[in-house]
Amino acid sequence: MITLVTGTTGQVGRRFVPRLIQQAQKDERVRVLVRDAARGEPLAALGAEVVVGDLRDEEALGKAVAGADAVVNVAAAFRGVPDEEAWAVNRDAAVALGRAAVSAGVRRFVQVSTGNVYGTGRGRPLTEDDESRPGGEMWGAYPESKAAAERELLALAGGMEVRIGRLPFVYGEGDPHLVNVMHWAAHWAPAQRLQMAHHADVAQGLTRLLYAPAVNGPVHNIADDAPVTTVELHQLNGVEVPADLYTRTDPDPWFGIMSNQKIRRDLGFRPIYPSIWTARDAGAL
Repeated sequence: MITLVTGTTGQVGRRFVPRLIQQAQKDERVRVLVRDAARGEPLAALGAEVVVGDLRDEEALGKAVAGADAVVNVAAAFRGVPDEEAWAVNRDAAVALGRAAVSAGVRRFVQVSTGNVYGTGRGRPLTEDDESRPGGEMWGAYPESKAAAERELLALAGGMEVRIGRLPFVYGEGDPHLVNVMHWAAHWAPAQRLQMAHHADVAQGLTRLLYAPAVNGPVHNIADDAPVTTVELHQLNGVEVPADLYTRTDPDPWFGIMSNQKIRRDLGFRPIYPSIWTARDAGAL
C-alpha cells in the first residue's frame, strides 16, 4: 500500500506524516508531495518517498498519485492569504488532485477539511449531518472554498471512496496557533468557547479514516471533549484578562462547537488529550 500525503510541511502535515510512517507495516509506504526538495529531506530521512512539485501542477499530480492506493490531502491555504489563493489551493487543487487520483486508480481519498464549513451555530454541538450555513465571524474564502471542495470531491465518479475529516482549532507540540489565537480571543466574550484538537488526536483521527475498512457516511468531525473558554485561553497563554472582557456577550455560544460522537462510536476514536489542560499537564503544548 502506498499512501500519498500532501501539505506535509504545514503545521498539521509535518506532525502527521512521522506518525504515519512510524505505524506503517512492511508492505506500506508513505509518499509526500513537497514544493521544495530541501523541506522534504527530514521526511525522507524518516523513510518517506519524496515527490517534488506543486499541487497546482497537473504533471506533478500525475507523478505523485502514480501507483498510489490512498491519498490524504492535508494541503490548505488560510489565514492571511488572498481569497484567490484560498480558492486555488483549497478547492481547485484539491479537486484536481481528486481527479488525478481517480485516473490513477486510487481507492481511498481522505480530505482534510475544517469545522468552519458549518458556518453559524445550531444551539447544540454541530454534527456531520448539519448542512453548511454561510455566516458567522469566521466565514470567508477559507471555509467557503473548503466546503466547495468537499462537495466536488464527493461528486467525483470513478469508484474512489472519499472520506472527510473536519478539524477544529488545532494546537500542541510547539504549534504557534495557541499563541496566535490571542489575536482574536482578546476581543471575545469571557465564556465564548473554542473547539480544539491536539495534533496527536488529529493524527489519530486521520489515521482511523485512512485505514478503517468501512465508514458510516463520508464525513467525520475530529475534536476533543472539552472546548476551552476565552478566559482559559488567557490563562494558558499567561496573559492578564482585561477588565472590559467581562462586559462582552457571546452572540452565538454554539458557534464552532463540534460533536465527536460519530467518530467515537464508529471508529473507536478516544482523544489522547481530552482537553487542553490534559495536554498542558502532560507537557504537550
